[in-house]
Amino acid sequence: MAGSTVNGGISFWYARDGLPAPREPLPGDATADVCVIGGGYTGLWTAYYLKKAAPFLQITVLEARFCGYGASGRNGGWLYNGIAGRDRYARLHGHDAAVRLQRAMNDTVAEVVRTAAEERIDADIHAGGVLEVAYTPAQAARLKAFHAGELAFGEKDRVLRGARETAERVRVAGAVASTWTPHGARLHPVKLVKGLAAAVADLGVTVHESTPVTEIRPQHAVTPYGTVRAPYILRCTEGFTASVKGQRRTWLPMNSSMIATEPLPPEVWETIGWEGRETLGDMAHAYVYAQRTADDRITLGGRGVPYRYGSRTDNDGRTQPATVRALRDMLVKLFPTTAGVAVDHAWSGVLGVPRDWGATVTLDRSTGLGWAGGYVGSGVATANLAGRTLRDLIQRDSGQAGDTELTGLPWVNHRVRRWEPEPLRWLGVQAMYAAYRGADRRESAGLTVETDRIARLADRISGRG
Repeated sequence: MAGSTVNGGISFWYARDGLPAPREPLPGDATADVCVIGGGYTGLWTAYYLKKAAPFLQITVLEARFCGYGASGRNGGWLYNGIAGRDRYARLHGHDAAVRLQRAMNDTVAEVVRTAAEERIDADIHAGGVLEVAYTPAQAARLKAFHAGELAFGEKDRVLRGARETAERVRVAGAVASTWTPHGARLHPVKLVKGLAAAVADLGVTVHESTPVTEIRPQHAVTPYGTVRAPYILRCTEGFTASVKGQRRTWLPMNSSMIATEPLPPEVWETIGWEGRETLGDMAHAYVYAQRTADDRITLGGRGVPYRYGSRTDNDGRTQPATVRALRDMLVKLFPTTAGVAVDHAWSGVLGVPRDWGATVTLDRSTGLGWAGGYVGSGVATANLAGRTLRDLIQRDSGQAGDTELTGLPWVNHRVRRWEPEPLRWLGVQAMYAAYRGADRRESAGLTVETDRIARLADRISGRG
């Protein structure tokens, strides 16, 4: 079965849906009112909402490969209300500010579902919520604390379930507890990004693909084919930010890998359940994330090789065989009846991680430079909120509108220090994930009923906690 696994090829989602028809690269020097760098969710949502709000704006999107080539076309299809850095923003700006941010994220899930329907984007969206399970005593303790924390941030519709109730939803082997929120949905990432790119183009936004931006300066986006000059230059490059001149240490490109099974037969689904098609995660330190696809496969992801020296990124998503085996082992651990199921596809991608592990959206009013990202794997929904927030920031700065609820959220204009230079960056990430994997092994062996102290130490040192 391992020999039949397609490895790389960008992602399983493209293998199923096909690569998009290429758009023309930038033909030479050009001007615009707003230049968006990056044709993933963040850049496309930003262009979409700006053009809808101000149709007279000339907006140009520059994409290095093709729209959805990065994380937007490789992710696990989790549209959910998590946002990286919320607890930090609570410490910096107060609990009420963080509650406003969380409510905005709750609303964002519904906004993506609504807009996809309005634009007739069929992205296999199923609003089954998010189920996160615990299958060790230490995980159960973390899950209960996590559940209580979510309630404290205003999520009153979240439900805590015991072992029996969890099994009624999804029969994860050994699961002792779970927490469920309705603010989540499963989707097909590539169908969403393709549909969004088409909607943006239909609005009159200019989209140039195969156009890498090599340098960003105030009012200038420099490419090998020419320079786009615009009052506003917005960097929406997430895990590929390090490829831009001067940005190598801004966000760390963290690697995440996935597998997709063959379609499971009905008799296997009878042993698993999962009729609600919730997105599924766990409370491990090196966590996994999964979904039941529209065609009854399981896709499951987690960390493989977490980081490449020098902030390098891969080209086509090829994944180390050891990582494929580890993900398959985790699949069988969670669902033992999948032991005979083939893995059809394996792939990898990068996500953006700031030094303080907190997502941000910024517009520098003195230069016209803006950026959004650092989602740490929660970008499918967060990118939509970022796009709407960049819209509001530009409209406020240009005098088209005033302050809004979004411009007042605590993640706006948050600044964070850069990552350490090499080899410290590489050594730190390797040590951190070695600590997390070791902690998961000790917790799974029942050696501790509390969160492993090495994992707690790794959280503090890395800035993750």
